[in-house]
Amino acid sequence: MDATDEERPLLPLQSQDVGSEYTRDGSVDINKEPALKHSTGNWRACFLILGVEFCENMTYFVISRNLVTFLTTVLHESKVDAARNVSAWVGACFLTPVVGAFLADTYWGRYWTIVVFLPVYITGMLIVTVSASLPMFSTSSEHGNVHRSVVYLGLYLAALGSGAMKPCTSSFGADQFDSTDLEELPKKASFFSWSFYMTTVSTLLSSTVLVWLQDNVGWGVGCAIPTVFMIISFPVFIAGSRVYRFRNLGFSPLKSLCQVIVAAVRKCHLQLPENKSLLYEPSNSSSTTEASHKIQPTNQFRFLDKAAIVLPPSDETCNKPMSSWSLCTVTQVEELKILLRMFPTWASFVIFFAVNGQMSSTFIEQGMAMDNHVGSFAIPPASLTIIAVLSVLVLVPVYEIISVPLVKHFTGQDKGFSHAQRIGIGLSLSMIMMVYAALLEMKRLAIVQSSGLADHNVAAPMSILWQTPAYFLQGVSEIFSCIGMSQFFYDQAPDSMKSVCAALGQLAIASGAYFNTFVLGAVAVITTSSGAPGWIPDNLNEGHLDYFFWMMATLSLLNLAMFVYSSTRHRENTAS
Repeated sequence: MDATDEERPLLPLQSQDVGSEYTRDGSVDINKEPALKHSTGNWRACFLILGVEFCENMTYFVISRNLVTFLTTVLHESKVDAARNVSAWVGACFLTPVVGAFLADTYWGRYWTIVVFLPVYITGMLIVTVSASLPMFSTSSEHGNVHRSVVYLGLYLAALGSGAMKPCTSSFGADQFDSTDLEELPKKASFFSWSFYMTTVSTLLSSTVLVWLQDNVGWGVGCAIPTVFMIISFPVFIAGSRVYRFRNLGFSPLKSLCQVIVAAVRKCHLQLPENKSLLYEPSNSSSTTEASHKIQPTNQFRFLDKAAIVLPPSDETCNKPMSSWSLCTVTQVEELKILLRMFPTWASFVIFFAVNGQMSSTFIEQGMAMDNHVGSFAIPPASLTIIAVLSVLVLVPVYEIISVPLVKHFTGQDKGFSHAQRIGIGLSLSMIMMVYAALLEMKRLAIVQSSGLADHNVAAPMSILWQTPAYFLQGVSEIFSCIGMSQFFYDQAPDSMKSVCAALGQLAIASGAYFNTFVLGAVAVITTSSGAPGWIPDNLNEGHLDYFFWMMATLSLLNLAMFVYSSTRHRENTAS
């Protein structure tokens, strides 16, 4: 296996005709027959899947963008309680993907997981919409607790449905392209770009039109519109069943991983054979993993190879079949190794999303301490996030239509940039964004000092438009990193764990948010311990938000260095 295998999905060992009318990656149609290339999959199927993904994301963002306002103005919760409840709900949305991914990879498949949880999502949204619309759900003392309970029931049903679908929609869309077909393989890379593009469009629509409707027309109307879209998407998705390509389910992925660990520990006293071919891997297609792809042994994490050591038969065991908790295949072992090699990249995204989380917190606070007037118009500081959204809407088509064909001539990659290159560029831009924010804050504080406003909690005479480059850099960094993340977790994932690995991306978002919360809390405690106002006081003119930004920039630099090192090691180990 050469170094380029890092960017190439594993191919089936069996050979088939290049001109075959059937797909060669083991996919089947709705009737479990081999999938025909000309009548299944490809973009004809992806349009329907992207439609469901668009509706799911639009519904999620219409809640998350304005939930804190709903809780404080309608349910009359305190700001602290509302902020905590919003964080808990968002965290649930990005933790529940593990549930959906496990069910998809082990029992139901991605298609049926979507079919099951899409109605759950719709039910949750119907409950939220009705509770926000009908006068019987008032906030009086008599009905207030009932109203609150109904709202949270709907919210967490929606969180369960949303989370369970998230790792399945993108993976199911990628399943529509044959990884062994050189014509379809580049289309799969484009699918992830357009998937991210549709997510961004839904974010823009939710953050502008639908949020405005919630604030100015009514919460019921603002929630009803995405709910109607969700209801329509369900039969449309079902109607496309005959054009979808499906993957056969294999062995339970989590059980397989546990078996490798247990078997390796039980054989820890044994010596590994010099010849790797002596390790256990059945030659027939009906193996314990029931997988259509077999993976060659690698040199990293050699201890785990002991799980595949075949013990000589003894008098007690010669007539008994070997337990799968005592003997695992090489493919099972290598699947665990793949996940372990993914961990450094996953950790890099935790830091990336923690840094990007500043866009919805400290960037807005910085904007509130700046002059937000352009002529007679006052720009809400939070609305500048639309710059990041617009940059994605404009630059994703530019990247796919212009940049990829151009870069392909220099890199030799069908996708333009490799996974590592694309992610590395995104991490670098994220670091530059924090450097710019730190320099901007230093400039703002210098103006505050020269104007004699340091002791006053007022905006500095500096235009908020100076924040525009930071938001632009944030949007561009997401184009590279987030799309690269989706491609990486899908392409590098073992066949039996595509949804589980897609859920890792959602877990990175949740972990980044929680890590950001931890860092902000630690900074607040440490910098105010001696009675000082701290780095991020209520009056930013007395603080040093620039120190915090420099700290995050340094963390980004270390994160980038770790990613470069781990990706280099990853190439070396996959080449061995």
